[in-house]
Amino acid sequence: MGENRKVIDCGAVPSESGCTLKISGTEAEVLRAARDHAVASHGHHDGPELESLLRSAMRDETPAPA
Repeated sequence: MGENRKVIDCGAVPSESGCTLKISGTEAEVLRAARDHAVASHGHHDGPELESLLRSAMRDETPAPA
């Protein structure tokens, strides 16, 4: 099988904006999309600290029940 899917739930990270976006896909896809979202929507600065924060928030996606 392919790479395990990952997920970042913006709603699980405390913020003043109350953002509810959830991003899922491969680790590389999630990291790229979450970085773009964090910079564009939340004013974060791209760099090693942001990547570390995003990696710590990333979880394995739980498959939906059949």
